[in-house]
Amino acid sequence: MNESAVSEASGMTVATAFAGMRGVAPVVFRAGCPNCRGRFELSASELRLAIGASDRTTFYSFTCPDCGAAVRKPAGERIVELLTDGGVRTLRLHSAV
Repeated sequence: MNESAVSEASGMTVATAFAGMRGVAPVVFRAGCPNCRGRFELSASELRLAIGASDRTTFYSFTCPDCGAAVRKPAGERIVELLTDGGVRTLRLHSAV
């Protein structure tokens, strides 16, 4: 059954189905700067995630909004999951063989 047949059968259009929905709140991540000890929230677009072959080469990074320092922190499995689910851009690192 195609989409138009489903909407005809239910008597509902896509516009009607989503008419009552409000905008989705953007995902924010709490972070801290080891340089200035600042605490703040960052959007997904302000973070980068690099996934390497090992725990030592998997990290996330951002620029501190308070002091401007480039910050790089290790990212374990749970952090990787949270960041990717939250829309953070990911770079997969490949080792040279």
